[in-house]
Amino acid sequence: MSQGRAMIPPGSTIGILGGGQLGRMLATSAAQLGYRCHIYAPEPDSIAAEVSHAFTQAEWSDTVSMAAFARACDVVTYEFENVPVTPLLTLGTVPLLPHPRALETAQDRLTEKQFVQGLGGTPAPFAPVDTLAELDAAIAAIGLPGILKTRREGYDGKGQWRIQSAADVEALDLSAQPLIYEGFVDFLAEFSVILCRGADGQVRYYDSARNVHENGILALSTIPAGEPIASQVAPARELAAAVAEALDYVGVLTLEFFATEHGPVFNEMAPRVHNSGHWTIEGAVTSQFENHIRAICGLPLGEPGLAASIAEMRNLIGDEAAGWADILADPANHLHLYGKGEPSPGRKMGHVTRLVL
Repeated sequence: MSQGRAMIPPGSTIGILGGGQLGRMLATSAAQLGYRCHIYAPEPDSIAAEVSHAFTQAEWSDTVSMAAFARACDVVTYEFENVPVTPLLTLGTVPLLPHPRALETAQDRLTEKQFVQGLGGTPAPFAPVDTLAELDAAIAAIGLPGILKTRREGYDGKGQWRIQSAADVEALDLSAQPLIYEGFVDFLAEFSVILCRGADGQVRYYDSARNVHENGILALSTIPAGEPIASQVAPARELAAAVAEALDYVGVLTLEFFATEHGPVFNEMAPRVHNSGHWTIEGAVTSQFENHIRAICGLPLGEPGLAASIAEMRNLIGDEAAGWADILADPANHLHLYGKGEPSPGRKMGHVTRLVL
């Protein structure tokens, strides 16, 4: 499993681990550049496979299927960070980009925060928690309010418990899985740094979006972000670049931050294209998806700058996608429906980007 640096020409096959909407948008950008995509996912219904050349439906633990998938690909990437690392050893010599050490770092919230802290970043106060006694000790040291999270998996608000008082602790039924307690951050705004690092080490940054979450799910990203975010982007980018360098990263990398009165506070990282960068499909000269394909294939990176004066991306969650006709009635809107089945609360069914030129 070596990190390849040679150029992989159009006409080659890109393997994508994961079959969701990020894989779908990666495959669409890859096709535009002349590549074929091969999706590997455990789920039988893959919206990424619908727009791809080939699809292997198999469990992550199926080493025979994983090895056969690898033999059919010229380079492999992933669309989400919860792909188990151990089965990836069966990929053999096909390049896997970004390097799996990025997965190992991002999959454990404790490891992730310790890693970023070691690079000079400032995360929220945190402590590992495996027992109720350790939770009590963490609360005594860090204070209330805070958030108890699973160390592994969990996204869009899942696997998280907000703790406001001792009564909230008494109501908890701690699972056997490792947890982490994080102190509450008194933030002014939320933002993300999205960069793309090429195989030659060149780094390009996208404009940082002001992100608004509702019920733990990203609802809105707006560019330009304005203050106080604008004045905190530079140190946040510096940390993101240090993370990419330390991981010998190739591809798109996202770090999420809180803008506070004392500067940017690191929240979490995603070693992949990111929801807060969906606006780049129409709103940037080169989208995050195209630049990720360019990077892993060793191609020159594209210009990430804004293609409009204002870009706003809103997620369509649950039954919000049912209003597609009204959305399209505004000629400034760009609608993306992911082709998923029935909507359900909290499920991302699509997004809409509105540009002001």
